[in-house]
Amino acid sequence: MRFFLLICFSSFVFADEILLLTQFNKQDFQNKNLNEYVMSEKLDGVRGIWDGKSLKTRKNQTITPPSFFMKNFPPFALDGELWISRNQFDLISSLIRTTHSDENLWKKVSYNVFDVPNACEEFDLNPCNLENRLQVLQKYLQKNPNPYIKIIPQIPIENEKHLNEFYENIVKNKGEGVVIRKSLNPYEKGRSKQALKLKPYNDAECQVIGYTKGKGRFENQIGALICKTMDGKIIKIGSGLKDQDRKNPPSIGTIITYKFSGLTKNSLPRFPVFLRIRE
Repeated sequence: MRFFLLICFSSFVFADEILLLTQFNKQDFQNKNLNEYVMSEKLDGVRGIWDGKSLKTRKNQTITPPSFFMKNFPPFALDGELWISRNQFDLISSLIRTTHSDENLWKKVSYNVFDVPNACEEFDLNPCNLENRLQVLQKYLQKNPNPYIKIIPQIPIENEKHLNEFYENIVKNKGEGVVIRKSLNPYEKGRSKQALKLKPYNDAECQVIGYTKGKGRFENQIGALICKTMDGKIIKIGSGLKDQDRKNPPSIGTIITYKFSGLTKNSLPRFPVFLRIRE
């Protein structure tokens, strides 16, 4: 198999109709009241958007769980995460992509809801805060139970120590991190400065636009992915790629997630490492 440098530019489209998290910056909270925020565990699963009729990924691709999983899903929209357990992203990702559902594996999946996007308009909620929106789903499930739908607990933050202890406990137990949200805000569409992710590392998304040729033991494979970041910068990502990724790399146009350690003086991701294909 021969690989060569290939660059192909295409439009980089991100979901703008759903809530997207911003990286937590401690400095941004120095003059803010943490009591206005809630925290929850950030689950490393596959985003699931329920529009009242069908379940889709953040890229608007239809997800087809077995009928028993979908029983009593509500007639209103939900936003959540399809999840199995910590450190099982590859398993849930593979299940979502599979045409023929593995019913036994779906029995281990839960749909973890963190918001009811249209609740304020549909149910005339006042105030339109996160707690009231989630109560809409809670009341619905009391009359229409579904064991696979879970509401992610939203814990009011008491102070910085409370947040740090919660975060450290999750990371110590191999969780991905913490989501911090301003509880009084309505559901936001697009990248939000009031909905934040706190993780042991920075992560971001980019679009694969090409490859570099591998050298040495990677001869006849790819050496690195050439990617276009959200803000249009071009970067190379070689670290984190497994042998199977180098032999069968993500196709041109694929959105991937990578982690990095801050930014260089040129505002480029420092030490980018491939994590996964973003569903």
